[in-house]
This record gives sequence, structure tokens and C-alpha cells, in this order.
Amino acid sequence: MRTFLGLNHQTLAPASAITIGNFDGVHRGHQAMLALLRNEAANRGVASCVLTFEPHPRDYFAQLLSKPELAPARVGTVRDKLMDLASNDIDQTVILPFGDKLANQSPEDFVRKVLVQALGARYVLVGDDFRFGKNRAGDYQLLDAMGREMGFDVARMNSYEVHGVRVSSSEVRSALQEGRMQDVAKLLGRPYTVSGHVLHGRKLGRQLGASGSAATDGFRTLNLHFKHWKAAASGIFVVRVFGLSDQPLAGVANMGVRPSLDPNDVNGGRVLLETHCLQWPQELGEEGGYGKTIRVELLEKLHDELKYPDLDALTAGIAKDIETAKAWFAAHPEAL
Repeated sequence: MRTFLGLNHQTLAPASAITIGNFDGVHRGHQAMLALLRNEAANRGVASCVLTFEPHPRDYFAQLLSKPELAPARVGTVRDKLMDLASNDIDQTVILPFGDKLANQSPEDFVRKVLVQALGARYVLVGDDFRFGKNRAGDYQLLDAMGREMGFDVARMNSYEVHGVRVSSSEVRSALQEGRMQDVAKLLGRPYTVSGHVLHGRKLGRQLGASGSAATDGFRTLNLHFKHWKAAASGIFVVRVFGLSDQPLAGVANMGVRPSLDPNDVNGGRVLLETHCLQWPQELGEEGGYGKTIRVELLEKLHDELKYPDLDALTAGIAKDIETAKAWFAAHPEAL
């Protein structure tokens, strides 16, 4: 899949079948749309194209109005969204920066300048609640009328349901926030995953629970930065780690802002996924995880983040979580 930031690229496909949306999480409803899009693109002999936005339009308006509570919790990072779109065999994804210019563009100009002139629209597929343009004035009827005028087909896909529940990014966010990881997996069609490059941190974990004052055999963690300030998932999870060895590794992870630590530390204020592998691969050595790209599947939520009064209490809490994770894997041998 080719990825473009903005529209000023000579290598954009000259003609395309397009779907438009934020695609946060790329859930089963999105996947059904992408399958239909691929089929329609193939029938027309054009590229399949996803048009998406960053930041999320609601992030933009939340900042504009100084109301951060209006910003939606984010299911996935941009990296994970692009990986999921690629795994659905999309030919190209275009990320439009969402700012003042796009927010104030009329629906008619959006169709003419973005869909037709820049992307060569031959087919446009939208959801049943699709709105676009300044003040969300554009709707399916306007898009369809302009398609007839300008020579592209327009289609609308109804809601996708699983056991009577409408699959949506909002439903995925709710399930994540409530820790219903089995429901999340049903909505996504796969376990919930966060991926990224392993970062350096304070290296405090390897000192907590170590066998001696200078030892580094404590709770070593792999740190991933979740590159959005408001993650839908938070807490302590049983996880599987991919990318360090040939087989997935069992682990336990903290997703959040680490309330027991100094907010001024090297990662202060950032949402991190900190993963401790229950058995560290010896072939990696002490520093072998850094810089690797890994994928962490969150399988079961154990509890919310806790604020411990001191490092001794934090150490005891982590040790308890590790034992709970070991017991979970013992009860679910099929997970590894």
C-alpha cells in the first residue's frame, strides 16, 4: 500500500475508487467497506483509495473550542491504522491534515477539488451517517447529485452488526474503556493490538524487584509510545508480544500514564504501553529489545491503573500482576 500525506503528489493514482472516514480501529464494519471498495475498484480497473484525516476532526474542534472533553478517545495510532489498511489490501491511503482550511471548505469544493481533481474519483463509498464540508453541510444526497453531474458513482453502506450490536469506533472505544476485551476482539475481528518501536525509558523496572541493589534482573519492560494523548484503553493487561522471537511471548502490560511515578520523568505525561515479558528471550541480551518494532496484543484486563504510595508497594503490585498473568496463561494454554 502506498501512503500519501496531502494531495500534492505526482504518483497518486490517476483514477480511484474512494472511501472516506477516520477508520479508528479498522473494525469489522470498516473491513466490510474495504472489501466492497476493493471489488468495485477491480471492476472499474482503478486503484482502491482510503481518504482519512489527521488529526481526527473532533480533535481539531475540541482544541479550537478549548474543550478537550470533546476529543474522542483514540482506539489506535496512525501507525496501526495504516498497518490495518494495508492488511486489507488497499492500494493507496491519503491522509489529509485536518485544519482551518479543510474545516471551512464547502462540500462542493471538497468534491470538486479533492475527490475529482486530486484523486480522480470514479466511485465513492460512504457510510450511512456520512457528513462532510463546512458545518457538516454535505450529505449523501449532495454527493450523489454531484456524482451524477461529474461522472462518478456513489454508494452508501448500511451499518454492520454483530449479534445485533452496530459495529462502530464508538462501540469499540466503550468496550476498551470498560475493559471488555473479548467484546473488543469480536468488534475488531482480532485481538486489540498496539505496535511501535521500543523506546528507552528510566529503566526503573529492571531495578524494581531485582535480586540485588545493582542487579538488572527485575521487571524489565518494553516501552511503546501511544502517539495520542487520549487512549481508549488503559490499565493492566495480560498480553502477547510479537516481534522479539519466532513465537509470541506471554507478558503483562501497563497502558497509561503511570500515576505512581514522578510526572517529570523522561516519559512524563505521555501515554505508554509498558510490557514485561514473563520469560525474557536470552538471545536478545539485556538491551536487545530497543529499537525493535513489536506488536502487543491486549488479551485480558486485570484492573485499572493504581497509584501506589511508594516504590515498595509498586514492586509488590507488579509482582502480584505477574503472578495473575501467569495463572491466566496456565488456564488458557491455547493463547501461546
